[in-house]
Amino acid sequence: MYMLNTTRKVVRIPPNKLDEDIEKVTGELTSETFEGRIEGDQLTVLISNVKPVGLGRVVHGDGGVYQEVDFDQLVFRPQMQEVIEGTVCEVLKFGAFVRFGPLDGLLHISQIMDDRIHIDADNQRLVGKDHSRTVAVGDRVRARIVSLSLNERNPRESKIGLTMRQPGLGKLEWLEEDRKEKGEAE
Repeated sequence: MYMLNTTRKVVRIPPNKLDEDIEKVTGELTSETFEGRIEGDQLTVLISNVKPVGLGRVVHGDGGVYQEVDFDQLVFRPQMQEVIEGTVCEVLKFGAFVRFGPLDGLLHISQIMDDRIHIDADNQRLVGKDHSRTVAVGDRVRARIVSLSLNERNPRESKIGLTMRQPGLGKLEWLEEDRKEKGEAE
């Protein structure tokens, strides 16, 4: 889930930047410092409207200035049990990675469908043995977040587990086929 909020933090302005325009410098430093960073349960995607607050502080023994800034931040906050739509970006022997928003989640082979699955590594796809349904790179899917572990130090190492083994979840084409079949049966 994306959210827009306003926050106040401190950025360090190095001595070699003190003779430049303070608003421009604080904007650049705030973006460099906080964009793409995970804090707690959210990933900061974008920083805008950076405004310095008051005068900066000088710390003895440090040539830089510590400046408080207010800014708007667009954050992505995935939540347990949230239903997401994403694109399959990689297929491996143990499942598929789905990109949703700025993060990737793992759709383990056991959580894809109620069918035995054959792995077609050459064509980067997973094929159901009984129903011949496939999941391949580039497919749009709807899944639910079942496990969530965000890594603040290295966001790319965050672990997000997904499932599609419930009604209303799966490859979008499957959902459309099921909807048509149900409409014809009525």
